[in-house]
Amino acid sequence: MLNSLKRKKAQLKHKKMENETHALISNEAVVFGLLMVLLGGIFWAADNPKFKIFFKWVPVLLLCYFLPSVLTNTGLVPKDTNLYFVASRYLLPASLVLLTLSIDLKAVIGLGPKALIMFFTATVTIILGGPFAVLIVSSVAPDLVGGVGPEAVWRGLSTIAGSWIGGGANQAAMYEIFKPSDGLYSAMITVDVVVAEIWMAFILLGAAKSDRVDQWLHADNTSVKVLQKEMEDFSERTSRIPKFPETMKILGIAFGAVALGHLAGDFFAPWFKENAPYLSNFSLTSSFFWIVIVSTTIGLLLSFTKLRDLEGAGASRIGSVFIYILVGTIGMKMDLYELKEAPGLLIVGGVWMLFHVLILLGVARGIKAPFFFVAVGSKANIGGAASAPVVAAAFHPSLAPVGVLLAVLGYALGTYGGWITGLLMYLASGDPGAFMI
Repeated sequence: MLNSLKRKKAQLKHKKMENETHALISNEAVVFGLLMVLLGGIFWAADNPKFKIFFKWVPVLLLCYFLPSVLTNTGLVPKDTNLYFVASRYLLPASLVLLTLSIDLKAVIGLGPKALIMFFTATVTIILGGPFAVLIVSSVAPDLVGGVGPEAVWRGLSTIAGSWIGGGANQAAMYEIFKPSDGLYSAMITVDVVVAEIWMAFILLGAAKSDRVDQWLHADNTSVKVLQKEMEDFSERTSRIPKFPETMKILGIAFGAVALGHLAGDFFAPWFKENAPYLSNFSLTSSFFWIVIVSTTIGLLLSFTKLRDLEGAGASRIGSVFIYILVGTIGMKMDLYELKEAPGLLIVGGVWMLFHVLILLGVARGIKAPFFFVAVGSKANIGGAASAPVVAAAFHPSLAPVGVLLAVLGYALGTYGGWITGLLMYLASGDPGAFMI
């Protein structure tokens, strides 16, 4: 496992150095400044009456996601910078604290069982969608899903299953279990990212038109609307012009919690890795897991104290700023040119995702679940803790914790679900070689 991670790290380092060489601007301070100017320009336009019709159809969050990719795909700035790491490790946990600070936990629980139903439906459709895609594509173009030994495509696809059900740690686990070749694994990372990001774009579009989508689903979105209304009313009741000490208190609480999260990650992740390595299946050996868990827990605990009133001083507004910066850095990671590297495999990934989406929407319509549960249930699997709260916050900032809680559940299921998917894809592929792991 250690050697494979070192190889992967070396490959990513080489790619990063090559990318920085060709980028016009490599200074990350300048890159961050350009990103902030771009985000500021988007919100300036959104607040301008002249662009009212445009933003009626195109959500702000979608632009904050897609336009930063222009900076990287045109070669203006590097595709691989430290900005995403900073945003995901520092700003994301800080935003989780601030967005959960004012949450009404009883109201979240009151969302009902449909959220869990859609989450597990998403998991099952990913498990079954993999072998389904292999069968469909093999009947038309068997060469795309063929290969034997380390070059067997199903082995590479198993790593996508680990990623889509859980996250990066689960993907690494599938890499070690099924042992695809390094070249095949690199191609699968491309498929994983590109297909998932395309679906993310559709989710953001749907979030902006969630009322219309809910009508099509015949959904009862009462519980979601009630929670949104309660949070908006609470914000209005406590809203005030924040004093400077209050702003500093908000930032102190947020990043103090981030520090505790990192402290927990630095202690618990190595401890579990050394004393109970089998618990890596539940991501307990991942420091990022502990950062997210601790930050969210602190936010939830503080929501039962008087510090909840800091919402009126702009706690969730500052948290939302952090979320939008994270969205921008995620967009900068999107490499549209990688589409040409694995066009055939992208077809397999596309069929797989289509299976996932269609079944998910069908179940949602059957149980009359709102699109919010579809979006968050899907991204809690496919996007994990970095994307699920972003998608949830696209509906309303107060809903971000729902995405986090479901994403944590995805981490727990990722290794097991990925392993089962790998076995099913092996059977579907008709690989004549002996099945050895």
